[in-house]
Amino acid sequence: MKCIMKKSNSEGLVLEDMPIPTIKNDEVLVKVKAASICGSDHHIYKWNRWAQSRLKLPVIIGHEFSGEVIEVGSAVKRIKVRDYISAESHIPCCICKQCRIGNMHVCQNLKILGIDTNGCFAEYVTLPETVVWVNDNSLSIEHASIQEPFGNAVDTVLAEDVHTKSIAVLGCGPIGLMAVAIAKACGASIIIATEIVSYRMNLARQLGADYVLNPKECNVYEEVMKITGNEGVDVVLEMSGAPKALETGLRILTFGGRVSLLGLFSDPVELELNNSVIFKGARIHGIVGRKMFPTWYKTAALIGKKMVNIAPLITHTFPMESFNEAMQLIDRGESGKIVLYP
Repeated sequence: MKCIMKKSNSEGLVLEDMPIPTIKNDEVLVKVKAASICGSDHHIYKWNRWAQSRLKLPVIIGHEFSGEVIEVGSAVKRIKVRDYISAESHIPCCICKQCRIGNMHVCQNLKILGIDTNGCFAEYVTLPETVVWVNDNSLSIEHASIQEPFGNAVDTVLAEDVHTKSIAVLGCGPIGLMAVAIAKACGASIIIATEIVSYRMNLARQLGADYVLNPKECNVYEEVMKITGNEGVDVVLEMSGAPKALETGLRILTFGGRVSLLGLFSDPVELELNNSVIFKGARIHGIVGRKMFPTWYKTAALIGKKMVNIAPLITHTFPMESFNEAMQLIDRGESGKIVLYP
């Protein structure tokens, strides 16, 4: 089978021919139909500090996809051959305390598809039955492939109720754009997005942002205070992983407000906590993956019932062999979600 691998300690990826993997008793074999590129896949491509510290090479990357089950192990009970599926990328042990109390997404022995195990940027992928999600047949293979990252955005936005709340989305990469659309669908009163790339600024407007601010061209704090009558926003969603954005986000947060942190920071971050968090009574949620599996049911409803129009989020598609062209678009910030076809 064809697959995209990270093999060397340098920038880039390689297209390889590998044997089709064999399954264990509790696993399924899936023929991949579509696979979308995550920010972490781009980090692995660029071989940044996080990727260097996290991966053991070689590994087939990728963890967002849709496909068809073509073989099931002898111990598999729920999943059948020909099921149309996607998958949770967090592979839990199912025996640690966190798993047993309903927090599989923060399993003590967590493995991640395409990072700790061979992933879905391939013609075939193996998965434990535990993480398989069966799709509605009406869902396109492209839309089905982005449910996993969409779930990140669902948990970031809906860590608490957002109905009638004012919201700032800091960073409009693909998951930030999803957050804008979800906040709109769930009744946010004002959505303020920040982004420095004009391509993604336009997408944010298209997906429902009421105001889109470029931090390189304005003082975000002053603009948000004008928009909110000096109250600040009820909710800050930090999606960028930029220390300056986080600092600004805490400043624009209203007293008693909520912050959700999804963006990953390359280096340690220094913050003024007294006035920005403690004396504000701020509530901070760290978002990792998706809650297994409540978030998937929310995602299925938002997408399947067309509460959120995700079509504008998928801006480019490529055959798997053209992954370099796709990664270069991401380099320039000139894309939303990109889908690869094996």
